[in-house]
Amino acid sequence: MRTFDLIRDAVLPEFRERVADYLVEYEQVLGDSSADPQSLRIAAYQLRGYLRGLNTTRVLGMADWEELDRRVLETWLTRTPVKHSNNPQYQGAGSAPLLAAR
Repeated sequence: MRTFDLIRDAVLPEFRERVADYLVEYEQVLGDSSADPQSLRIAAYQLRGYLRGLNTTRVLGMADWEELDRRVLETWLTRTPVKHSNNPQYQGAGSAPLLAAR
């Protein structure tokens, strides 16, 4: 997927291999056309959090982070409506994480 290639390219060279290892899991889940919309939303929000962490630790630049965050939103989060609840942005994310923490 183009978004994941852009993420790999945007990361500082000394961190690319480690980040690529994490991205494989996100890419598998988000690239699965048979995945249910809730699982896709959860994985996309987790990916956004991971990208935000990369930006905070200066592994990913601010301009790159903003563009990549926009791409994740447009690709996986705007095509499926989120159910409204107390916190609609993270609906369902309070249960077990979709991707195992490392």
